[in-house]
Amino acid sequence: MEQLHSFIFERDRPSERLDRYLAECLPDLTRSQLKKLIDEGRVLLCGQAAKAGSKLKGGEEVVVSIPPPAPAEALPEEIPLNILYEDSHLIVVDKPAGLVVHPAAGHQGGTLVNALLHHCIDLSGVGGELRPGIVHRLDKDTSGVMVATKDDATHNGLAGQFKAHSIKRRYLALVHGLVPKARGTVDVAIGRHPTDRKKMSGRTRSGRRAVTHWRVVELFDLDRLTLVELSLETGRTHQIRVHFSEMGLPIVGDPVYGNKGKASALADSKLRGLLQGLKRQALHARLLGFIHPQSGQYMEFESPLPTDMQVILDYLQIKNRNKDQGTRNKDRP
Repeated sequence: MEQLHSFIFERDRPSERLDRYLAECLPDLTRSQLKKLIDEGRVLLCGQAAKAGSKLKGGEEVVVSIPPPAPAEALPEEIPLNILYEDSHLIVVDKPAGLVVHPAAGHQGGTLVNALLHHCIDLSGVGGELRPGIVHRLDKDTSGVMVATKDDATHNGLAGQFKAHSIKRRYLALVHGLVPKARGTVDVAIGRHPTDRKKMSGRTRSGRRAVTHWRVVELFDLDRLTLVELSLETGRTHQIRVHFSEMGLPIVGDPVYGNKGKASALADSKLRGLLQGLKRQALHARLLGFIHPQSGQYMEFESPLPTDMQVILDYLQIKNRNKDQGTRNKDRP
């Protein structure tokens, strides 16, 4: 079933090319995907087939028709899964870092979807052939709890909870810098980066609202690092990574929004080696809670911190304890 999206270009905005405007409105689509939709006549400007370079001056209606995904090449693959829960309606897994969620350009196989197709007799079809059963996503190099569905009713029920922001999601992240307050909220819209189309950004003229709540778990002031817990109201692409990077608190190991220089500048050579050896962003989906669409029961699942992050955290906490002990000894008469 095709999806229809309608947008009105604001009258008080500066004139802009149609393709650039659509990149902001539909950040989940790549530039090549948008070009294909335009070339196929699936983008109408004031009721007429549009061109990519059409100029928007204010007040125009843009309607985009996105066809259902073409049949996928996704095949069942025997990939190990860490299953936290499973019944006839859904499955909850602990996704490792490095595992792509669904097939896409450059990742036709070896994904979570391929693994689920092998493990499950059937998956929900609502997500389309490319994303069967997938209700939400984690970035390739983000680890943690995910849920997938096996029937359309369960898929629609969970999708409704995600849309209503009633899903409970908690993440742990290690960030460069000392977070100045014990807790807070980032409420900054996110859209496609204005110059780098492979990135997302809060510095965009037209993004979608993104809300991230955070609280400090532990400060590591000797090395200017902070462990934070995050809860999401919305689920925009790269939301946590963008919000904290643009606060000047990039997530450790983030290859897109991070800062390699911060790790290499650390005076502690052992810690420097641990951070440089982390082959992904230090972001983990620790907890996922939702109401089971069929039973009506609230369910909550947790994933322990993976070894690659836990080793770093253990070392930092030992340094903190040694520092505190040294301070107490110094204060004794």
